Amino acid sequence: MQALLVVDAQNEFSPDGRRAVPNHPDAVAVIRRYVEQARAERRPIAWIQHHNKPDESPAFVPGSWGAQLSPGLGPVSGFGPERLFQKEVFGAFTGTGLDEWFRGLGVRDVHIVGFFAHMCVSTSSREALVRGYDVSVDPGATGARDLEDALLGTLTADEVVRTAFLQLANMGVTIVKEVATLRL
Repeated sequence: MQALLVVDAQNEFSPDGRRAVPNHPDAVAVIRRYVEQARAERRPIAWIQHHNKPDESPAFVPGSWGAQLSPGLGPVSGFGPERLFQKEVFGAFTGTGLDEWFRGLGVRDVHIVGFFAHMCVSTSSREALVRGYDVSVDPGATGARDLEDALLGTLTADEVVRTAFLQLANMGVTIVKEVATLRL
């Protein structure tokens, strides 16, 4: 059975957030379509919400607007099982009980969407792989921000997503593209 894993689809990544992602509105629209599809098929949906620790940056503070899931996203009843998990690290599987929940439901395949592609989505994908799950991601259902380092140079947000997913593909993650977003 395939589950949908929605990683950190939170306000902090919106244009008004502290970690703004340039393609946030478009990525959230694709995430919503994946959620609608999973609900229509009554597949499990795991919602991951990141919270920073008290001594970290003021982003993702528990109870703040930025830490809230993006509008219209989050668990609802009446479809397949949905559950909210909270984390304080990059990986969705570390210390959350997510693996046990998936295994209890018979999940063997995980489709991962959310933010940042190069941090929490990438880490969660790797954690899923080492636990034996088949993993897929859609670059259109995620995003990143421009990165710059004095020694390493710069990458645009799109380049960050591409390089993160090239690395994941090399590790065995399946890269997919939502049919509704294809431009022929």
